[in-house]
Parts: sequence; structure tokens; C-alpha cells
Amino acid sequence: MAEWLLDEGVGEHRAALLDGGEIIEAAIDRLDGRLRVGAVVACRLGEKVGGGAWVAMSAGDAIVEAVPAGVSQGGELLVEVVREAIPEPGRAKPARVRATDRPERAAPRLADRLTGFPVRRLGGHEGERLERAGWSALVEEAASGEIDFPGGALRLSPTPAMALFDVDGAGPPGELAVAGARAAAAAIRRLAIGGSIGIDLPTAPAQARRAAADAIDATLPPPFERTAVNGFGFVQIVRPRPRASIPELVRADPVLTAALELLRRGGTGHGPRRLVAAPAVIARIAARAEWTEELAARAGGAVALRPDPGTAISTAYVELLGQIPPA
Repeated sequence: MAEWLLDEGVGEHRAALLDGGEIIEAAIDRLDGRLRVGAVVACRLGEKVGGGAWVAMSAGDAIVEAVPAGVSQGGELLVEVVREAIPEPGRAKPARVRATDRPERAAPRLADRLTGFPVRRLGGHEGERLERAGWSALVEEAASGEIDFPGGALRLSPTPAMALFDVDGAGPPGELAVAGARAAAAAIRRLAIGGSIGIDLPTAPAQARRAAADAIDATLPPPFERTAVNGFGFVQIVRPRPRASIPELVRADPVLTAALELLRRGGTGHGPRRLVAAPAVIARIAARAEWTEELAARAGGAVALRPDPGTAISTAYVELLGQIPPA
């Protein structure tokens, strides 16, 4: 039976839905001070834009969908986050909020969003279970956009307008179209991709195009809408997009991704340890003292940081007590 594995690490919670030992769905919740869906926060009304207005709060600016009657520029109001900021090349798509009369509250944690299947919380000694299930391979897919499937390969290209999948491979076009549609739908679910999505399949006969559409419907859980596969092999899918996809997260800030991965690995074992990484990674960790404090409490020992200019951001490591050379 499928189950969620939940790893509530320092600075980041991550979860994977496993079925038959394979990750079929994944989620990441970064606890780095960003505005997160479901939070209710106080803010000040700013300049009007379209039918809404900018609002300013300690965690960043957002756009309120509709300005409540009686609230003027500079006035205070409570808002609920309905969409997180979405990173895009050149600029971020701002968070969106709506006015509410609910009291202030923190956003729900990732554990509260996992539904449909049992949830297994991983203890500090179980963190490698996600790794054994293929977590690093999933993150590499997200970062590179290169996704293999039997008989072909996908290339994922996130753009400001939509996420695009190009399907390539050998074999009869009709068979490749069906297999590529199934693989793309599985990747959309696995990588938590929302919004507008395009899949460019091989040009194929009408019967194969219908079979490709059926493969998407059978693989991708609702809610979503899609077009038919047109004569050129293109199909568009639209899914809810309350937060950034995993590819958007890992591509937008590789240094933060590396810092959070190092913190996760730094939580293994007991006793004092030192985190060694590229200066940019260490600086990101040092900027949030609560991360090292939480890691020290979990590890039962002091946590030191050492920047190493000769270390790439992907090759950070942890030195444990008894293995730590003089600084």
C-alpha cells in the first residue's frame, strides 16, 4: 500500500509518496521565512494595481486580490496567503493574498497537507529512507530537466508562461506518444508542477493521440483540465498552482538548496559536528541562527561552520566528533 514518508528536517520539510518502492509524488516546504499558503498575517495597504493592491508585511510584499471597503492606502488589514511567490527568471511572481477576518496564524505545516494515504514520520535515524527511495535522483531531475523513461526521454523547460515537456525517443511515433504522455503526466505529479503545462508529443495518428490523452487521465490525479492532443502532438494541461514546483524551487536558489541539504545530512548521528561547504552555502546557514540552534538540539552537541572556498556547493560535507581536524 502506498504511504507518505515525511522528513521534518531543519529549515525544510520534505515528503515522498511511495508506491511499490518508487516515488510517485513529492512535496517540499521550506521554512525560511517566506510567505506560505494558509498563513494569516497583518499588513499595510499599498499602491493599487488592477482590481487589487500591493500590501506590505514583514515576510515580504504581496498583491491582495480585492481591497476591502473602508481600507485606504497605509491602512492595516488581515490577509490570508492563497498563493506563494513563484520564482521566475528575472523577477518573481508575487505572492497573492485575500482579505480575511480570521485571526493571525502560521501556515499549516507540510504534515497537515499530506492526505489520501498513511503518513510515516521519519526519525532522525531514518532520514536515509528517502534517499534510498530516490530523493536525490528526483532533485536531479528537477534541476536538470532531463527525465528518462523506457524507450525515450523528456526534457522539462520551466518558462514564465508554462512548463514545457518535449518528448523524444525511438520507435513508432504512436507508441512513443502514448509512453511520453504517460511519463510526462507521472513527472508532473512527482515534481509537483502546477499552472499551465504543455507536452509536445510526436506527431501520431488520431487513435494514438486519443490513447495518449487517456494515458494522461489515468496517470495524473485530479484536479486538472486538459485539451485534446492536436494533430501536431501538442496537449495543454492546467493544474492548481498554489506554490512553486520542485523544479522552480531548486533552480531558483541552488545555494539555498545546497544549504538545506547540508543541514539535513548534518542531523545524522549524535554529538558535536562541523558543517563544511562553499562560503556562499555557509553564509546562508549562518544568516539564520535558528537553523544551527535547532540542529545542535537535535544532534545533542555544538554545531560549527567552516567555509571552504575550494568546495563546490554540491560537495559540502559534515565532520563529526573524533573526525574533526584542527580548524
